[in-house]
Amino acid sequence: MFKEFGLKSEVLKSLEEMGFEVPTPIQQESIPHLMGEISDFVGLAQTGTGKTATFGLPLVSKVKPGEKLPQALIICPTRELCLQITKDIQNYAKYLKLNIISVYGGSDIRRQITDIKKGVSIIIATPGRLVDLINRKAVLLSNIECVVLDEADEMLNMGFKEDIDSILDKTPDFKNVW
Repeated sequence: MFKEFGLKSEVLKSLEEMGFEVPTPIQQESIPHLMGEISDFVGLAQTGTGKTATFGLPLVSKVKPGEKLPQALIICPTRELCLQITKDIQNYAKYLKLNIISVYGGSDIRRQITDIKKGVSIIIATPGRLVDLINRKAVLLSNIECVVLDEADEMLNMGFKEDIDSILDKTPDFKNVW
């Protein structure tokens, strides 16, 4: 049961409304570790097994509301996945006061910069757009406590290694990488 994982009550309320009752095997194995341990983590599972909830639920439970600088970063290979993850994370955090935004190529970068300047808790991004925002000094990653590399193998296959290395170099040494 999700209640046993130490997730915030607001997150449990969202899960109940979404009809989540029984964790999938990867969620059962991973969420207790991610909630309890301060460490890096690698999780491998097939598509459709609930990987986004596996990292998303602990992430929204750990992020502190009201901070202006982002505390968590989720990097994924495509705009479509970026939008899907954003929707899922926003659903998990429905009852939390977290500002969650997505940044990706093909949409207005000025609007994304404006949204970031208003304050953001979690950024979900494609590598190229995030590097562009960092180079423009529009996003500061000095408060990042956790970086999630979703579909890391796919991002490496797509040639994003340099971008990912560049992004990770701008984050604190104390962060966790999931």
